[in-house]
Amino acid sequence: MRNKLLNMNQVILIGAAGQNCGKTTLASELIKKWHAEFPVIALKITTIERKNGKCIRNNHRCGVCTNINGNFELLEEVCRDRNKDTSILLASGAQKVYWLKCLSTHLEEGIRFFMRQIPENTIVICESNSLRNIVNPSLFIMLKNPQSTGIKPSAAAVMDKADIILENDFQDSIRKLADRITIDNSGSEMAISIENETEGLTKS
Repeated sequence: MRNKLLNMNQVILIGAAGQNCGKTTLASELIKKWHAEFPVIALKITTIERKNGKCIRNNHRCGVCTNINGNFELLEEVCRDRNKDTSILLASGAQKVYWLKCLSTHLEEGIRFFMRQIPENTIVICESNSLRNIVNPSLFIMLKNPQSTGIKPSAAAVMDKADIILENDFQDSIRKLADRITIDNSGSEMAISIENETEGLTKS
């Protein structure tokens, strides 16, 4: 059992209570906001319970669980014009975008490998719930779809660790949230913070 989390002050972690909550939309807004000023790298994580196990996407033809090489696999997105989350993030201005497919039992190994590829003073915007069990990011944002009543297990396990919980209204709440997240790079370490009084947000 883990007792100590990995401190990653350059990471903004975005989780979601379920599907279609707006993770990629928020990540894209942050990339657009900062990419001209800071190097930004985006990461999407898919955790797999076991190879050839139950499909996490309820789509037995997607190949995520059957095509993983080893305990984890890190893939770089190079195409900006496909209708995929990673392509959208790249088109938004991210310097690089990666997809980490990882067995849940080897998530720490996978994220350590990824971070070794990342230069210092680079912002990492990551979409994942499960990573919060492994790392202590600078900011952990949890998104909820108010039209959905269910919460997936990976979200329920880390909901109480969220710095901010946003019920996305799918109009302008994500843009307002992105506007209020700031970066201070004047010190020895990058500091990422959010204004305390932000309309529509719940402080966990």
